[in-house]
Amino acid sequence: MAAVSAAARLRLRLLVVCVVVAALPRPGEASVHQYRGLGFLNKGNAFILHAGSEGLYAPVSPANATAAEDDEDAAAVTDAFIRFDKITFRRLDDAAKEIGSTMVQILVFEIEDREMIGGSAYGGQKAICCTSDLAKLGACTEGSVIYRPSQVNPGWPQLFVATFDGSDSIATLPSRTIPITKTGMYNMYFIHCDPSLTGLEIEGKTIWKNPTGYLPGRMAPLKNFFGLMSFAFVLLGIYWFYQYMKFWREVLPLQNCITLVITLGMLEMALWYFEYAEFNETGVRPNGITFWAVTFGTVKRTVARVIILIVSMGYGVVRPTLGGLTSKVVMLGGTFFLATEILELVENLGTVNDLSGKARLFLVYPVAILDAAFVVWIFLSLSKTLDKLWARRSMAKLDIYRKFTIALAVTVLVSVGWIGYEIYFKSTDVFNERWQYAWIIPAFWHVLSFSLLCVISYLWAPSQNSMRFTNDASENFDREDSLSLIRPGPIASKNGWSLSSSPDTKATKNITVTSFDGDDEENKRE
Repeated sequence: MAAVSAAARLRLRLLVVCVVVAALPRPGEASVHQYRGLGFLNKGNAFILHAGSEGLYAPVSPANATAAEDDEDAAAVTDAFIRFDKITFRRLDDAAKEIGSTMVQILVFEIEDREMIGGSAYGGQKAICCTSDLAKLGACTEGSVIYRPSQVNPGWPQLFVATFDGSDSIATLPSRTIPITKTGMYNMYFIHCDPSLTGLEIEGKTIWKNPTGYLPGRMAPLKNFFGLMSFAFVLLGIYWFYQYMKFWREVLPLQNCITLVITLGMLEMALWYFEYAEFNETGVRPNGITFWAVTFGTVKRTVARVIILIVSMGYGVVRPTLGGLTSKVVMLGGTFFLATEILELVENLGTVNDLSGKARLFLVYPVAILDAAFVVWIFLSLSKTLDKLWARRSMAKLDIYRKFTIALAVTVLVSVGWIGYEIYFKSTDVFNERWQYAWIIPAFWHVLSFSLLCVISYLWAPSQNSMRFTNDASENFDREDSLSLIRPGPIASKNGWSLSSSPDTKATKNITVTSFDGDDEENKRE
């Protein structure tokens, strides 16, 4: 009971923290970045388009990357690279006639060199584009991007130029490959310094590759993780289905629901593994596999929450039906499924960076509120169920529900702690410098939910005594629990003398009095 009250006190805090974490922005994740219909944003005296940022690992043998610098098709021999593929810029015809020659610059740098970008003539606010004052000082050429060579990474940052010659309306960036020789978080920006290039359009793509494949660095470890989780679900499935087949005559409806959750979990993990494997091979997310992985995962989470809720209500243990609560449970589960499915599809099939903060909160808030509603309802229901089991002295059932309550309370406490760590991790890593460890955050939630599923599978595993815990057998089972705590009384014989079950008790003669209202027999001593 103490665990229930402690968890209940955390419910409002959990709601607030869930919303805050879900609202934190996430960087875009893709190895092939497509550019079409994107606009430049005005930042200070520059116009900028963020072209991508990814964690890239250096190849095991840097000799390959060094040799590739002078090779026309460096991608063929380089293990890790960034490649420009058919990047073209198109300006308006009127601007082409008025402006004449101008350029668009492409800046690529590792996050440690961010302080090398921009400058100021007199120690004021940094400018991205070279101003007339800086040009007079000889620090840069007016109209170009300001950057200084890195002392830590020789040859970086790297700047490339696409030039509009004369009145040409199209500028093309020659295809080229940038070999990666150092592990880091690399950023790419398209920049122009000419305010008259309003309505500039871009087409093309860039390809980012790691030594192990096209998966972004922050996502690459998750491929092996989902493989391990698939194996773990198979082991859990073997245990569960063995128990299920062995005691199939004793299987309860609740255990059928647990079977469904385990099956959905195996399918979800397998689909995520194949999705990441395909992504790693091609550099493009397979939308079909991603859709089904998201859908199976959402169905699994919804069914798991509904099962935990109805178990907490004592369905099949202290009550045969949910009564009028059935429609409310179905409504909460259905709403949670729709909200979660939309959010997950947008995050995995769309580009997160394309969503504004308000648009993202619009999708996150419903999921966080519904999740918190499940938590509150579950612990309130558990508290009532434990009280009923204690009042009935159903000690075997009470023991299972106490263990179940402790497992849920520990899960909530660990979740709150991990949410706090996630907030700390993201708030102190604004530039994604700890990208190599970012995969641990989503992986932890899968491990935590799997651990809770293992506990539930252990507590409610099919056995020869499964039917004793149903509501139909509760009266007899409760009676057995109650009688086991009471010392056996004397047994009356036909001649009115009692026979005691205790060897020390002497036989005594009883007078039997029968009441007309159906009460139990009352024995009196002579």
